[in-house]
Amino acid sequence: MSLALDPRLRRELAERVRYYNELGIYDFYQREPLPAEQALAADAALSATLSTQSQSEVREEMSARKSAAVRTVAGENALEVLQPKPEHGVADPAAALKLIRDDLGDCTRCRLHEQGRKQIVFGVGNPHAELMFVGEGPGADEDAQGEPFVGRAGQLLNNMIKAMGIRREDVYIANVVKCRPPGNRTPERDECETCSPFLMRQIAAIKPKVVVALGAVSARNLLAINAPMSELRGRWYDFKPAGSDASWPGAHLAVTYHPAFLLRDPRQKGEAWKDLQMVMKYLGLEAPKKPAE
Repeated sequence: MSLALDPRLRRELAERVRYYNELGIYDFYQREPLPAEQALAADAALSATLSTQSQSEVREEMSARKSAAVRTVAGENALEVLQPKPEHGVADPAAALKLIRDDLGDCTRCRLHEQGRKQIVFGVGNPHAELMFVGEGPGADEDAQGEPFVGRAGQLLNNMIKAMGIRREDVYIANVVKCRPPGNRTPERDECETCSPFLMRQIAAIKPKVVVALGAVSARNLLAINAPMSELRGRWYDFKPAGSDASWPGAHLAVTYHPAFLLRDPRQKGEAWKDLQMVMKYLGLEAPKKPAE
């Protein structure tokens, strides 16, 4: 099949790939190239097939399956799933992450690169981590230091990790977008859609047992579910980025409050601790014992 598709057909094909992802199908195989005449006929047949099923019908079929907490995620550019990435076949996650970072380069794919960022904030931590935290985007401190969660919210996240009985060095930390939005505003949808495929590749390279989405922006981008935090928290989601290693069963994903939100509303710290306790139970972690008084 020719990949030189018009934008409308490309969007429709991306919707169809996401539909198959909803069914748990994420491996696609390319047939041997067809002669030119047959290839043109195949393109025409595909276009006719997709045009007979409206976008609304596809979304209705997808919505009917959203009650299942299983998410195999494809980015907006779902056709890229068909094309092998540089890190595919690389067994060492540290080497795979380096290839992803090299592929990201001095990114100019969205407007954030021209809105005052100092540097790209890729991610930090143990490439072999069982636990991965995903935030929204870097702030001023992160933009200055090139590392996620190093400001006040980062100090609180460090305390949360320590309370779980592990160290920051034991986990991996990343964000949905790699560049600081101006004024620390919420990343816009197109910015998330442009940057999130690199996050998905990071997750696929690390293969964590658990991913914790910090805040609504992270949760909605990872799960492709537009729901309030009250509905997203307190449950597990099976999560596997599209195109991941078939031998990896995927991760469990939990949602909790972003540390920056907890700084604004400390009353919710108890609820966040419940979420982390759910993660600890699954990973077999025990909180450090308090010294006897």
